[in-house]
Amino acid sequence: MELLENKFESVFGKAYDYAFFAPGRINLIGEHIDYSGGNVFPCAITNGTYALVRVRDDHVFRFASLNVSDTEILEIDASDLAFNDNHGWVNYAKGIIATIAQRGLPVDTGFEVLYYGDIPNGSGLSSSASLGIVTAEFIRKINHLTLSDLDLVVVTKDSENQYIGVNTGIMDQFTVMFGQKDTALRLNTETLDYERVPVQLEGHKIVIMNTNKQRALADSKYNERLEECARALTIIQNHYNVSELCQLNREQLEAIVDSFKDDMVAYRRARHAISENDRVSRAVRKPRHGELMAFGKLLNASHKSLKDDYEVTGKELDTIVEAKHGMKHRALELV
Repeated sequence: MELLENKFESVFGKAYDYAFFAPGRINLIGEHIDYSGGNVFPCAITNGTYALVRVRDDHVFRFASLNVSDTEILEIDASDLAFNDNHGWVNYAKGIIATIAQRGLPVDTGFEVLYYGDIPNGSGLSSSASLGIVTAEFIRKINHLTLSDLDLVVVTKDSENQYIGVNTGIMDQFTVMFGQKDTALRLNTETLDYERVPVQLEGHKIVIMNTNKQRALADSKYNERLEECARALTIIQNHYNVSELCQLNREQLEAIVDSFKDDMVAYRRARHAISENDRVSRAVRKPRHGELMAFGKLLNASHKSLKDDYEVTGKELDTIVEAKHGMKHRALELV
């Protein structure tokens, strides 16, 4: 933190007024169902995004990041909130401000901000949600806005969906905002009901492994999978009065499998979502009571479904999982 403080003064010439932090997140189980109304089981991590902020007496916004350059500053006026390809990563911050402004709230207090994040980009640890939440928090502070934490979660999700153009669910932003030490969140992404669940590892460790395969939501198969789930839901709605895939159980899906004969891809996507939602319901109880072997079996089943039915794992992750199966002593698997 001291290095960041010194860098702020060297970049902007004065000391900062406020410091903010937002963590990244991992999802223990409940993959790719937060946009299908499913239950997820994520937790916050110690890595995250820092933002040091100084308030200005005008309407100028100045952005800098140690992750990009410790001297480069992008300066814009408070009225210049349109997406701009030339503004790169700053669009993620601008999107937050623009989304709040669209709600009719004042966001024109000038500022200088220096970001630093220790979440690897494209690692699946929610660096964009972390950047969004930390930005939303300081915009709320310096403009004296009466937005709740949940309001900021919704703002950050809406910004990524509508401003950046990625159809994310709400899990990332929710976990970044509400995650706490030594607990995971059991979150119903349809109702936003949640509970904090103590995670008793009892000598085990959760290991975050880097496959060295980067991905960006805007460029990945993410939007394609979302469209496939929408196709599946349309077929299902010919038989059941539901608004989300995860409102079904596996028996109900199997009963109408013939309706998917012309779109078995959509069927497999639905089968993953529905079975994963069931696995989450069973998994949540395990870490609370230290039942880690049973929890690990559910993670293995989750990976198999992600590989075979959702087709999102990739050879790098599959290789790590296969190698893990041969170990006599193994850490808790994370997918």
